[in-house]
Amino acid sequence: MSEMVSKDDFEIPTASIKPGKKTAGNSKAKDHPNWEYHLGFLMHDVSRLRRTVFDNFMRPLGVTRSQWWVLAYLSRHDGMVQSDLANLLELGKAALGGLVDRLEASELIVRRPDVEDRRVKRVFLTSKGKQVVKEMAAMSHDMSERVLDGIDHEQRVQLCELLEAVKRNLVLIKSQEEG
Repeated sequence: MSEMVSKDDFEIPTASIKPGKKTAGNSKAKDHPNWEYHLGFLMHDVSRLRRTVFDNFMRPLGVTRSQWWVLAYLSRHDGMVQSDLANLLELGKAALGGLVDRLEASELIVRRPDVEDRRVKRVFLTSKGKQVVKEMAAMSHDMSERVLDGIDHEQRVQLCELLEAVKRNLVLIKSQEEG
């Protein structure tokens, strides 16, 4: 019979965290007996908290998480085919259609037929949408600076490199499971 465990079973006791300069290196997670579990919960918690904080930062712009997600992708790939955007965001076509409808009603995006295949709709940012993306980027930078307070440049670079390696591994695992 398996024993139920909770996230609290994997928390690092505060006594194992040494006081001192506030840096990313102060955590003794690797010394915790269940550090692998702690790491998973920590990654989940950081991701969830970052999304929540980002939502709060974006609230004055009047865009929801799903909407800023679409706007962010379009800022990098303006003019995407709507079905390709749905696949990239891992959303159903109907779910993305509703988001696109709301963004279009807010005049942040516009749909236009493809020049070669009029059945295909391409999605473009409007000038108002581009301005919102610019404001989102500035707010995101401000938030990131606050989130990374006390972490020096080299540590930030290392954090990005490590997270990119974790992401590559996860993408590889996912593709192996699907294939």
